Amino acid sequence: MSRNLHPSFQDKTVIYLRCKCCDRCLCARGMKAILLADTKVELYSTDLPPEQSIQLIGQDYRTKSCFCRIKDVACLGCGCVVGYHVILPCSSCLSSCNNGHFWMFHSNVTYPLERLDSTGTEVMVWGALPSCTEDTEMRDSDLEIECFR
Repeated sequence: MSRNLHPSFQDKTVIYLRCKCCDRCLCARGMKAILLADTKVELYSTDLPPEQSIQLIGQDYRTKSCFCRIKDVACLGCGCVVGYHVILPCSSCLSSCNNGHFWMFHSNVTYPLERLDSTGTEVMVWGALPSCTEDTEMRDSDLEIECFR
């Protein structure tokens, strides 16, 4: 279970994220989020993306609104830039209430699908989500199948 997650995130829905450009499943552990440096910006985040869905690209750079260092990530299905990875978070962002996720996805190029629990009847929430190592849906071979449930 997500024991280290701040209590304000425990009831958030777990989502699959798909690329709007090619419909590839990008991750099975997504969460709707807001940008800490600009709370008007909605996006999605994950704690650990699958290696077979995205790739870091280009040089790292600093954000416009804080001192975090980030690097873009692209969909391996079509090459579309779908988000970024915070490779070095700034002290301001680390001290803010955050979900501990450093992989972010832009809402204009991705879309969510609710993930169901193991019974297939209830929507999964982050407080009930298995750890990354225990989450059977994190296996890359199963990810595409699970995204279509």
